Amino acid sequence: MHRLGLWLLLLGSMASSDVKKWKVEHPNILYAWAGACVWIPCEYRTVMQQGENLDNVTLYLNPEYNSSSRDFTGHILYPTTKVEEAPSRQGRVRFLGDRTRNCTLSINPVWANDSGQLGLRMMTRTEKWMETIPLNVSEKPLVPQIQLPLEIQESKEVTLTCLLNFACNEKAIQLQWTLNEVSPLVSRSISVANVFTKSELKFQPQWQHHGKNVTCQLWGEEEEQVLSQQTVQLNVKHAPRNVTVVIQNPTPIREGDSVTLSCNYISSNPAVTHYYWDPQGAWTKPSPEVLLIQKVAWNVKNITCTACNDLCSSSHPVNLNVHYAPRDVRVLQSNSTSEVHSGHRVVLQCAFSSSYPREVHYIWKKNGGSFLGEGRELTFDSVSPEDAGNYSCSVNNSIGQTVSKAWHLQVLYAPRRLRVSITPANSVMEGKKASLTCESDANPPVFQYTWFDWNNQNLHHGGPMLRLAPLKVQHSGAYRCQGTNQLGVGESPPSTLTVYYSPETIGRRAATGLGLCLAVLILVIFGVKLQRSWKKIRSQQGLQENSSGQSFFVRNKKVRRAPVSEGRHVVGCCNPVMEDGVSYATLRFPETDTTGTGDAETSAAQRFHQDSSDMVTYSVLQRPRVGDYENVSPDSPEDEGIHYSELIQFGVGQRPRVQENVEYVTLKH
Repeated sequence: MHRLGLWLLLLGSMASSDVKKWKVEHPNILYAWAGACVWIPCEYRTVMQQGENLDNVTLYLNPEYNSSSRDFTGHILYPTTKVEEAPSRQGRVRFLGDRTRNCTLSINPVWANDSGQLGLRMMTRTEKWMETIPLNVSEKPLVPQIQLPLEIQESKEVTLTCLLNFACNEKAIQLQWTLNEVSPLVSRSISVANVFTKSELKFQPQWQHHGKNVTCQLWGEEEEQVLSQQTVQLNVKHAPRNVTVVIQNPTPIREGDSVTLSCNYISSNPAVTHYYWDPQGAWTKPSPEVLLIQKVAWNVKNITCTACNDLCSSSHPVNLNVHYAPRDVRVLQSNSTSEVHSGHRVVLQCAFSSSYPREVHYIWKKNGGSFLGEGRELTFDSVSPEDAGNYSCSVNNSIGQTVSKAWHLQVLYAPRRLRVSITPANSVMEGKKASLTCESDANPPVFQYTWFDWNNQNLHHGGPMLRLAPLKVQHSGAYRCQGTNQLGVGESPPSTLTVYYSPETIGRRAATGLGLCLAVLILVIFGVKLQRSWKKIRSQQGLQENSSGQSFFVRNKKVRRAPVSEGRHVVGCCNPVMEDGVSYATLRFPETDTTGTGDAETSAAQRFHQDSSDMVTYSVLQRPRVGDYENVSPDSPEDEGIHYSELIQFGVGQRPRVQENVEYVTLKH
């Protein structure tokens, strides 16, 4: 915190116009060791008044700013002095610069307690400046650092650099290499940017250099000994060297034996990452450098191994010298015809190109498993369709056995064993679907199908499958099919398809029958009743014709009617013959103003004839009541049997409006 406050104050003091006037350049940090010297290259630039130059220089160790005195305090390594003073008279710390640009200093010797911040105080007559320079002084000599290229490849020139962050004109040092192939190039730099001593070694590395140690030594001429050193190991990238194929089987190799090969090399950098074997086959690799041939072939070629990292190297070819079983085994047909028809004679032969030893044994098999016999030839005097299949022969000797590729014997024959299969079943409910498939055995396959029903009628369907949808009961019956290929025609036996009624059809038919029965029954009952009613009506009409009165029947809704007013204009009559159907009828005439009976009748009759278009005659029909007459009291409930009729005379004029809830029968004369 104390130093932080110091630098904050220092920055505050530099916030003046001096910041714009002074610019000092020097290395970011200086390194040395106790007893050596340190060279501090320094340059400055400032804006001075005309005739004004650098007057005084003071070198502090870890300076501190005193705010009260507004100046710096600390251990002074180089006291304030005139710039013109000769360096030889300045002591351990010397100012080697000038009054206009150079501010270089040297410390000889330098000690470990000189480590820290060097404060260079420079002043003119009117301006002043404080510059800090970090100094790191170790107890022991500095260790040189060897810088290697990012990649060192075999036979490509590289440069190794040994760098020491130290240089002093008053200290004689050397950087020496332990690799003596070539002479190194040594250089030194003392500048405001860097202070170092460097030695470069250029050479072309070989694969033998990989893994070797290279050392750079700091040699002191005064001490005549090595002061410090650094050692690195060379990483020279090179392809695998001296690649060879080693056969690990000690005995002679026979065909079918397991052979193990390994790919060896002496050196590789980086390590081998993958191997290539030539030729490549269906072989396994227990490890990347090992090849296992579980069943070596009789004609295996010379084998070569290639080992690769970023670069590749190959071995010389190796011959395995394999003993082999019979090879190139194949089946041949003796007769020259390409097509074999059922009943023909066929001879198959087992042939091979070579075998060691020559003594061999033949075995015939069908479809890969069925043993047929031994001998070089296999004969069919009369081949049948069942003889068709894949035939193979094997030839073996004392080394092993070789099996030929399957040879297909194809027998051509006309269609046979035809049958009709029904899906989903032979019995299917109506409304569903059914598929009839014509299955056949023929070679070549059937190319034409013909379908027949139970009436031997051609269904004109040429496919192997006959689909029926939706099914009807009429589809029931026997079906058969015919199949035709280039060699003939075959016919299947009939297969019967049964289509039964669905529950809905059964229910619908039962409901229809029951409905017909009920309809007939109702018609019979209705006819009987109608006949009785007709007879009754006819009998009543006969009685009416014999009587002087007339009556009629009207069906009417139940309504209440106003009580009939008593007066001389109402006349009631009774038809004793029709008492069963009608009890009474009341004829109501239009009212008049006359009061006398005789006059009323005469006047009514005259008015009836004079205005017949407006005259209406009402009749009330009511069942008889015991002890009562047609005119009932107003408070009596209306009988259900009361009906109304309206009698209208012919004439002109507007007809009276029909009353609501009353049904009328109009009798027109």
